[in-house]
Amino acid sequence: MLKRILLISFTVLLAFWLCGCVALLAGAAGGAGTAVWLSGKLTQEFHTPYARTVTATESALRSLNLAINKVSREEKVTQFRSNYTDGKEIWIDVRKVTENATKVEVRVGAVNADKEAANKILKRIQSNL
Repeated sequence: MLKRILLISFTVLLAFWLCGCVALLAGAAGGAGTAVWLSGKLTQEFHTPYARTVTATESALRSLNLAINKVSREEKVTQFRSNYTDGKEIWIDVRKVTENATKVEVRVGAVNADKEAANKILKRIQSNL
């Protein structure tokens, strides 16, 4: 009887220990995914008012013949969604930093980020300012 209780106790502890390892591995995988997502995003700060930067971003997309699929506006951030010529999705966030400063984040492609395309869009935004 004692052996059976010890065996059940050991099995329960082993199950809890394995669940902890699985949770740890899942958390590490999620963290790695976030790192990959962030590594493909290009960011630049501009010394221009928020509204002007939003307008320049919209003009940049239109001048590159990239249709704007969605625009989400909040008080201090505007997000543009579009698709690049090769079909990759584009995310652009324009964030108000101060009255005369904005931060623009551009990402092209969800998995294999196209930094060259993101840089092209960012340069076009800059030229419109």
